[in-house]
Amino acid sequence: MGRTRKSRIITAEDRPLTEAEAELAAEARAYAESDAEYEQYHEPEAEEDLGPPPSVADAIAALECCGDADKAAGAAAYHKLPRRYLGVPVPLIEDMARLWRAQSTLDERLALAAGLWDSDIHEARVAATKLLAQARIRPDQAVWDLICTWVPDFDGWALADHACKAGEKRLQADPARIETVAGWVQSDHLWTRRAALVITLPWTKQNHPSEADRAIRARVLGWCAELAQSPEWFLQKAVAWWLRDLSKHDPQAVRDWLAAHGDSLKPFARKEASRYL
Repeated sequence: MGRTRKSRIITAEDRPLTEAEAELAAEARAYAESDAEYEQYHEPEAEEDLGPPPSVADAIAALECCGDADKAAGAAAYHKLPRRYLGVPVPLIEDMARLWRAQSTLDERLALAAGLWDSDIHEARVAATKLLAQARIRPDQAVWDLICTWVPDFDGWALADHACKAGEKRLQADPARIETVAGWVQSDHLWTRRAALVITLPWTKQNHPSEADRAIRARVLGWCAELAQSPEWFLQKAVAWWLRDLSKHDPQAVRDWLAAHGDSLKPFARKEASRYL
């Protein structure tokens, strides 16, 4: 009795794929395995119209609407400086500045920042700095120039630090501007001297500095030695701040500095500088 062969259904897997089928299969696999966003399959969305940028008066009015009288009184008592306070928290100011940046060209933003700073309202000055606190601005020379005009106006740590945060991004974008900062070290103005250290803080945070970065770091350590000779609390604090942050990334440089110049620091500043050693 002969063997009976079972019937069999022939499928695509039982034969080689044609060239066209192979291409389609490869495209299907690539599509399934990719986590890319397939934006080409969506209708492009129209850009949202954010409207024109605010005038200086409109921006101040917006800040006033978000003010809090109790917080304003507390800020005035804390800062002890003769200017107007609105009591607007910094995160809200940052949100407003982010919208104004999106509404403005660079020239419009510069004009708004200049007007807000000139108002001498605390929160308006904070907003002015936030308008310019971006890593990528091209061209940025006018931004750097405007920030430099603010430095002689510094009269307290809060506004100075906000402005220096914007300024450090411009300094990182063009380290040759360190020559301008070097002149601040010789200023008769306490807050200008302090700004030379605050604006160069990014150079304390590099794990793998280039030769050029090491040169700037060594230069600022020299400024620290010079400024540590002053008994001014805010300068002593700024030197300690710079050394403390550097010690996290280059502890030996700080040990060497303290061995050579540590006696010029007040006890609180020396303790702060060596906190992480």
